[in-house]
Amino acid sequence: MMMKEDARTLVSTKWLAKRLDNAEVRILDASWYLPGLDRNPGAEYAKRHIPNARFFDIDDISDNRSDLPHMVPPVEKFMSKVRKLGVGDGHQIVIYDGLGMFSAARVWWLFKMMGHRDVAVLDGGLPKWIAEGLPVDDEPPLIRDRHMMVDQKASFVKDVTEVAAASKLGDYEIIDARSPGRFRGEEDEPREGLRKGHIPNSKNVFFKSLLNDDQTFKIYLN
Repeated sequence: MMMKEDARTLVSTKWLAKRLDNAEVRILDASWYLPGLDRNPGAEYAKRHIPNARFFDIDDISDNRSDLPHMVPPVEKFMSKVRKLGVGDGHQIVIYDGLGMFSAARVWWLFKMMGHRDVAVLDGGLPKWIAEGLPVDDEPPLIRDRHMMVDQKASFVKDVTEVAAASKLGDYEIIDARSPGRFRGEEDEPREGLRKGHIPNSKNVFFKSLLNDDQTFKIYLN
């Protein structure tokens, strides 16, 4: 099933290829890799990226005051970092990553949480782009700061107390997008020191089960 593309959710490589030189489109490489893959997203971006893409560093654009990884950054930090990427009000943002459909979705969610409406993920990401013979570049784009207003949506985040309550009361569905083996506690966690298993009463919907072999979504949702 294929539904119309939605510039606030998901766009195709064909859609983006037609808009590479559009001054109001901002392309972000949000690649990030789990420990153990031995890949450096910043170095890979420097060698090869979609033309005019800017590198969105998930490790940097997070709350580094926390001892937990990749917590939501303070609003002021998010605004400052994004402005320095030349992303501002009114831009159509397209996000991709080096695995096809992985970390780009997290950054899409972060922009939505910060109140930016026109942001989409590139369906199939960089692997599909390259497989189709579309152009790549090794030069960073010329970047000028742009103004961005942020309207943070507090409802997008639940703290540990709220999640624990939802686990007991069932007033929210808790979805675990990890692999079935990790969900069942049969596989080690990629980050050292994390316990195996899952939150009680959560449901397992492995994110890869929603994808085709080329890492595109099986269904376009609008």
